[in-house]
Amino acid sequence: MTSQTLAEKYGAPVPRYTSYPTAPHFHDGVDESTYREWLGALTQRDTLSLYVHIPFCDRLCWFCGCHTKQTLRYDPLAAYMAPLLKEVDLVSNAVPTGPKVTALHFGGGSPSMLTAEDFTRIVTHLRQRFDFATDMEFSVEADPADVTPKRMDAMAAAGLTRVSMGVQDFDEKVQEAINRPQTFDQTKTVLDLARAAGVHSVNLDVLYGLPHQTTETIARTIEQVIALDPERIALFGYAHVPWMKKHQTMIDEAALPGINERFDQAQLAAEMLVAAGYERIGFDHFAKPSDTLAVAARSGTLRRNFQGYTDDPASALIGLGASSIGETPKGYIQNITATGQYIATVNDEKLPVARGVALSRIDIARRWAIERLMCDMTLSRSILRQRFGRLAEPIIEEAAYVAAADSDGLFIDEGELFTVSEKGRPFVRVIASHFDTYLRTGKARHSVAV
Repeated sequence: MTSQTLAEKYGAPVPRYTSYPTAPHFHDGVDESTYREWLGALTQRDTLSLYVHIPFCDRLCWFCGCHTKQTLRYDPLAAYMAPLLKEVDLVSNAVPTGPKVTALHFGGGSPSMLTAEDFTRIVTHLRQRFDFATDMEFSVEADPADVTPKRMDAMAAAGLTRVSMGVQDFDEKVQEAINRPQTFDQTKTVLDLARAAGVHSVNLDVLYGLPHQTTETIARTIEQVIALDPERIALFGYAHVPWMKKHQTMIDEAALPGINERFDQAQLAAEMLVAAGYERIGFDHFAKPSDTLAVAARSGTLRRNFQGYTDDPASALIGLGASSIGETPKGYIQNITATGQYIATVNDEKLPVARGVALSRIDIARRWAIERLMCDMTLSRSILRQRFGRLAEPIIEEAAYVAAADSDGLFIDEGELFTVSEKGRPFVRVIASHFDTYLRTGKARHSVAV
C-alpha cells in the first residue's frame, strides 16, 4: 500500500491525546470544591508544573486554535493582572506546603505582549507563593512582533530557559492567507536577542496543511528553520476546526491542501529535519540529540500533556488564567474561558473552575497505555501487568486484536512489546484511539490525524 493510500485510509479525525480522557469529555460535575480537594491531597512527594495563560493577542491569526482575543490596547491585560495574581493566591493557599515547582510555562495568546514590568510582577508573585526548584525549566511562547530588547531582558532576568516562537511558514502567500506576516529576519532578530540574553534553548513551531502551502514552500521554510539552529522544532498539522474557532472561516477552504498533500508535506519536512541531525520525538516533535527532550525520549521518560511532548516529570500541572487546564493525580480541571466571568469569579474569592473529569483506575491504566504509545511507540505487556494488574488484561487483548487485524504493518505484536513501526508513526494517534473507550460514545469533532 502506498503512503498516500495509507494517508487516505488512516487520516480519520481523532484526538491529539494531550490528555485522557480528552477535553470534550470534561463536565461541570467537577467544580471548585472538587479541585480544592484534589489540590489538598498533594503531598511533599509531588512536584508541580505551573502554566500561566495570557488570553490576549495584538493580532488574530486565522489558523489559531487557542483561547485568545485580539486587542490593540493594553488596558485588558492591565485589568487581567490583579485577578490572575489573586488566583495564584487562591491556588497556593489550597496546596499543602512541600511540593516543589519544577517547570513554569507562559502560553496564550501572546504572553510576550506583557510589559517587562508586568511579566516580572507575575513571576515574582509566583516565586513568593510557591517553592521553586533551583533547576526549574521556564519557557515562554513569544510572538516576534511583540518582543523588544527590554521585554527579552526582563524574561531572561526572571529565569527564562526556553523561548518558543511560531514560524508556521515563511512563504508570503501562505502568511497572507492566514493573517500572519512574519519575516525570517524578524524571527532571527528575536532568536538572537534570546541567545544574547542567556536563554539556552529555542523552540520553533512549523505548520503544514496551511492554505496555498505546497511541498516546495514547506521545504524552503524547513531550510530556513534549520539555518536558525533551534534546539527543538514542533511540526504541527494545521487543525481546521471552524465549527469551534469561527475566525478560521476567514481561511479559503478551497486553498487548503488535501489529505495526500498534507501527508507529503509532513513526511518531507520530517525527512529534512532528520537529515539535518534532529531526532524524531513522538509523531510531531524534533530535537537535537543533546536536548533534554531527546534524552527523555531515548530513556523512556518522555511525557505528553496539554503543551504537547515534554520532559517535565511533574506529578501535577497547575493551570492559571482564563481557560487554562490543570491536572492532578485525581483528575483534570479547566478554568472558565470567558475572561470577564473568570475575573468576576476570582474576585469573588472562588477558584474559577468551569469543568473537569475525575480519573477512575481504568482511566489511569488506559491513559498510561496511550501515553506510552504516543511517546515511546511501544506498549509493554509485562509493565502493563506490573503497574495495573487485572486492569491491564482488556488493554492487552485489545492491542493483540488491533495488531492481528493490521495488514499494513503499522502496529506489530512482537511478543513482550506491541510496537508502532516507522511506517505507523505518522498514524499513532489513530492507533492510540483504539484504546479510547470515550471516543466510541462521544459526539466531539476532531481534526484529521494526518
